[in-house]
Amino acid sequence: MFPLSRLSRRSALIGAAAAFLPAGSRGSSWPDDSTINWIVPFQAGGLTDAFARPVAQRVSESIGQTIVIDNRGGAGGTIAAAQAARAAPDGYTFLVAFTGLAYAPVIYPNAGFEFGRDFEPISALARTQSSLVVNPERLDVRSVREFVEHARRAPGSIDVASIGLGTTTHLAIDMLQKRAGIELHHVPYRGGAAALRDLLAGHVAATFMSIGTLTGYVNKGDLRVLAVAGRRRERLMPEVPTMEEAGFPDFRVVNWFGVFAPRRTGSPILDRMHAAIQQALAEPAIKRLWLEQAARVEPESRADFSRFVEREIDRWSRTARAANVQME
Repeated sequence: MFPLSRLSRRSALIGAAAAFLPAGSRGSSWPDDSTINWIVPFQAGGLTDAFARPVAQRVSESIGQTIVIDNRGGAGGTIAAAQAARAAPDGYTFLVAFTGLAYAPVIYPNAGFEFGRDFEPISALARTQSSLVVNPERLDVRSVREFVEHARRAPGSIDVASIGLGTTTHLAIDMLQKRAGIELHHVPYRGGAAALRDLLAGHVAATFMSIGTLTGYVNKGDLRVLAVAGRRRERLMPEVPTMEEAGFPDFRVVNWFGVFAPRRTGSPILDRMHAAIQQALAEPAIKRLWLEQAARVEPESRADFSRFVEREIDRWSRTARAANVQME
């Protein structure tokens, strides 16, 4: 056996030291032949999954490595988020997060993570404005003003569905009650599909939901959108006013979806993933899909997205505390 030369001994020492460096220090070699996992905190078929899959496919092609969508539902997404937070920061595990995770630690005392502390924001995938919608057969009102007047005449008589306890739709119902000084009957469901089904059947009178989900039913007259809970009117229904135009300034319920990495994932990896996602979102096919869902996403830097997430954590955490929602 030949002894190590001085140069080869030095190379071996450098290689051994590199093994102990954080993932970001080795970002130039990322990705290797390991599969990349995007953890989606819901089962397949929901909006989070629908926004993740087409982007993941294009990112996979861009970076030359397989991306697997790993659907892990339960506890409002907190189970998946806690698992992602504990993952190695090596660039092979990412979390596809949504608005509800920004304030989840407020309503889930045992969530097992702090969103602002345990994750590195990479890029938004989509943003969808929620809207106040009614079944006109069950509640024949044509404006937010009429909705509020009806609720004042008969407190607790309007059954309003949410997609689950502690969700943004639940908090939107609480916000409307507080801002309008009315009493509504909150009916929580397990997911948007069940809430929409019962709204169409007339078992509940109203809900908050994205216009992209409602367009076909509205066009047929089965449902009526009273207002959009966002900063701007929707392109799919430009005649529908915003909640601000209806008399409720700063009443915003915007659901966002984005990709995050475990804390301490290195900047070279984050930057490359961000660039690949931004490239995917710029593709005409993706833009068409997002338009059908009344979804928007603008080109933005990682720093811009990080600032947005920080503001959302603060705003929704305050809203959740005001609603006094606590989940086991």
